[in-house]
Amino acid sequence: MKKQNLFWAENLKFLRTRKKKSQDELSGAVGITRAKLNAHENGLSKNPPLEDLIRIADYFQIAIDTLLKVNLAKIGELKLRELEAGNDTYISGNKIRVLSISVLPDNKENIEFVPIKAKAGYLAGYNDPEFIAQLPRFTLPHLPQNKTYRMFPTEGDSMLPIPENCLVIAEYVADWRMLKNTPCIVIMKNEQTFLFKMITLIPENKAFLLHSLNPEYKDKEVNASDVLEIWKYHSHITNMIPTEEGMMMQILNYVKEIRFDVKSIKK
Repeated sequence: MKKQNLFWAENLKFLRTRKKKSQDELSGAVGITRAKLNAHENGLSKNPPLEDLIRIADYFQIAIDTLLKVNLAKIGELKLRELEAGNDTYISGNKIRVLSISVLPDNKENIEFVPIKAKAGYLAGYNDPEFIAQLPRFTLPHLPQNKTYRMFPTEGDSMLPIPENCLVIAEYVADWRMLKNTPCIVIMKNEQTFLFKMITLIPENKAFLLHSLNPEYKDKEVNASDVLEIWKYHSHITNMIPTEEGMMMQILNYVKEIRFDVKSIKK
């Protein structure tokens, strides 16, 4: 049986530091000695007393299973904020972003293609290994081997000059904190399409700003809790040859993006 990784010591120190508490302050708050807290944080308590587990879990409002089994430093700022709001990632397993993939015999990852006819099924089976294994898959030699990619069809003209019905190859985004005016495929819980937008995280609102390259479309703000997955644009495949008009539209969009960035900096 595979040994279970435990993150009690790392999580305790991480959460204390995150709350900007000293060991003296935290030990006093949870009712244990500073020496015992120090032993917990340094991994010297191989079997932490149940009473200590309960006190510390109650203080941070995080389930004991989470404190033991989930590396909190790796789950990203949005998920940490969900924890702090009372949405425990371990108890509410559907809130953990679990990515299912398919691999080749040499253990290299495939690129799965999610066709339009499969998009409804993807919303229900995006984290189901059996569903993902049924998707068309392929490989490309020039993509880095240490990242996960998927291909999605585009719909509509909101991201012109990237044309409708092209195929976007995108990289899975595990940590949403660094998204700032980043072109992404966004998978929403209740959207029957794959949104292709420039996306910016708004931490204070626990939301994302979705921006279209096509100026005909207005910006839209969506709750982070309504987002299932985010895939960062890498490249796209199309059978359309760019026209002079399309190139001019691209230049105009670049100017619009520069103005958008300047406005963001001023704010």
